[in-house]
Amino acid sequence: MIELNREKHVLMECEYKYELQDREEGNLYRDMFPYEEPPKCTFNFRLTPANMPENIWITDTTFRDGQQSRAPYEPGQIVDLFKMLHRLSGPKGIIRQSEFFLYSERDRDALRRCQDLGYEFPEITGWIRATKEDFALAKGLGLKECGILVSCSDYHIYKKLKKTRRQAADSYLGVIKDALDAGIHPRCHFEDITRADFYGFVVPFAHEISDLMRESGIPIKIRACDTMGYGVPYPGASLPRSVAGIIYGLRNYGGFPPELLEWHGHNDFYKAVSNSATAWLYGASGVNCSLLGIGERTGNTPLEAMVIEYAQLKGTLDGMDTTVIREIADYFENSIGYHIPDNTPFVGRSFNVTQAGIHADGLLKDEEIYNIFDTTKILNSPPRVIISKNSGAAGLAVWLSHHTGRQVAKTDPAVAEMKRWIDAQYEAGRVTNIGDAELAEIYESLKGERENEHS
Repeated sequence: MIELNREKHVLMECEYKYELQDREEGNLYRDMFPYEEPPKCTFNFRLTPANMPENIWITDTTFRDGQQSRAPYEPGQIVDLFKMLHRLSGPKGIIRQSEFFLYSERDRDALRRCQDLGYEFPEITGWIRATKEDFALAKGLGLKECGILVSCSDYHIYKKLKKTRRQAADSYLGVIKDALDAGIHPRCHFEDITRADFYGFVVPFAHEISDLMRESGIPIKIRACDTMGYGVPYPGASLPRSVAGIIYGLRNYGGFPPELLEWHGHNDFYKAVSNSATAWLYGASGVNCSLLGIGERTGNTPLEAMVIEYAQLKGTLDGMDTTVIREIADYFENSIGYHIPDNTPFVGRSFNVTQAGIHADGLLKDEEIYNIFDTTKILNSPPRVIISKNSGAAGLAVWLSHHTGRQVAKTDPAVAEMKRWIDAQYEAGRVTNIGDAELAEIYESLKGERENEHS
């Protein structure tokens, strides 16, 4: 069958409509996922075209998945973070939605307090158990959209639910119908999609959801969940691990437009950010993230990372206030008590800090040489140095420039005095770095000695 593709404006062959392939036993892809060994990454060299939507955005799961690996946030903390998400999102609402639990009165209190702020973005959405009672609860709270779990790998269908594919699909469709009857826009979380039979279950099930969407006139989203972080961004990688193949297939064979597709990644194999960017590039409008990447196990895609990734792909921040990222990091550490590893990109205390004297010398001449971008302007985080035995005069000159607010050269007498003191420390056996407070104390002490000599 040949049809005109109205997006690409060319005639395209339309493959037959994929039908659900039921099985008595699940397909666990044991060649690819042997369990006793690391998983295998296979290739079939089928290349899918990149096709990034005109509009892409970020959705947030800090208050849902982000609470599944730590103590629950206090309602006041959720409100504070939600305000910062709103400011970070900017006037165009690039952070489109934020997802909340509805289970407890504590959850609902936080949700209502965020609703009372009256923000258009991020839109508050829910995540609920698949019961009519929870749908009624979501409706009563004024939510338009809620997430529903529809596990799609045979690991979940056969091993956890103890059902066949057909039985699982029918059960899911019944729940989706209940949501539609309640006036809720369902967001279907295709759990464990990177271990699922894509054309034997995922695409046929997406077709059945699409039929419900047409009948009801209510939009239904698909969140492609890389639950175990198995997704890979490599061109030519084969399904079910290919992120490009999943998004391309859901768009071109599942029939879902980009605005109804969202990627939810985990970082088990260090690929959360690259997989999320790949999902954008191959046709999903939304990527789901959490602040600082906090989430189950190794965490979710860090929201702040995708803010910077957005700017790299689009060539603009579109009004997002990235200086709020520093405020969010400080809030997590100072108000919530969460320790951010020092080497965490964009938010860790050492992400733009150098100890090497040769790097400090470059910073002294022009910070652009050794700084990833203008971190002072974009993240309100000036480049810094940590003083150690390897910092040399250049490192001290950079430190003094920041400390005094004036440009200090390596030949400045204060640099020479402090370097003599530091060299003596390490010659005496010191092995630790020298902190800012100690350096400031030594600087003031030496400065006082110089002033006494001249008086």
